[in-house]
Amino acid sequence: MKHQMLTLIFSIMIFSSGVVKAQQTESQKELFSYENHIVNEDTLNYRMLLPKDFDASKTYPLVLMLHGAGERGNDNKKQLAHGSKLFLNDTIRDAFPAIVIFPQCPRDDYWSKLEADRSTKPITFKYKYKDVPTTAMALVMDLMDEMVAQPYIKTDQVYAMGLSMGGMGTFEIIHRNPKMFAAAIPICGGGDPESVTPYAKTIPLWILHGAKDDVVDPKLSLNMASAIISAGGFPKLTLYDFANHNSWDPAFAEPDLLNWLFSNTK
Repeated sequence: MKHQMLTLIFSIMIFSSGVVKAQQTESQKELFSYENHIVNEDTLNYRMLLPKDFDASKTYPLVLMLHGAGERGNDNKKQLAHGSKLFLNDTIRDAFPAIVIFPQCPRDDYWSKLEADRSTKPITFKYKYKDVPTTAMALVMDLMDEMVAQPYIKTDQVYAMGLSMGGMGTFEIIHRNPKMFAAAIPICGGGDPESVTPYAKTIPLWILHGAKDDVVDPKLSLNMASAIISAGGFPKLTLYDFANHNSWDPAFAEPDLLNWLFSNTK
């Protein structure tokens, strides 16, 4: 009986510790301010993290982080599910003071202009970059133009990151505006291999994907890396032999991820 009681107490302590940590994480996310960007009748919700002791008279790098399809909506919260913890880390914030933006794509929209055949596994994508961007992408591009025009932004250190749908959005936004970005990190994404010429030689990329991904075919990332190499670029490529679609977990755990990102300037 005594042993059972000790086991119960220990289990409660572990559970309580987990609850406290989860509450702390959610509380930390409130450091991201609630914002929205309105163009005509369209609204883009986004969250923004400023550096510690932000000073508008100084200049800072700008990081755009595009979420996956599962975080779409209009609550202006779900987009922080993956990646926000990395940027909230005190050590990271001290080492890399930057402005970080997490926009949220509406449920009925997509970052990348494409057609998706979800009857296949992995999903089959047909990219349509020659068409006008989606409303969500157009709003993100307008927001980035507005942000880059601010005097406190280091225009030679503007970066794009994204996972899954956001990885596809990352490939697309650097194609549509190759002069803006100093580096990009697309995770478990894909794109049109014929679209890389505008940025292949000028924008360093770290492409990451899980080899076991049965949602977004890892070959899509390999095809983009191959196309960039053929166009004269030198992408950094990481393929996790153990990872399925959630390759953002090992990607965000890469000890050199942000050091690599912020080391690149235009």
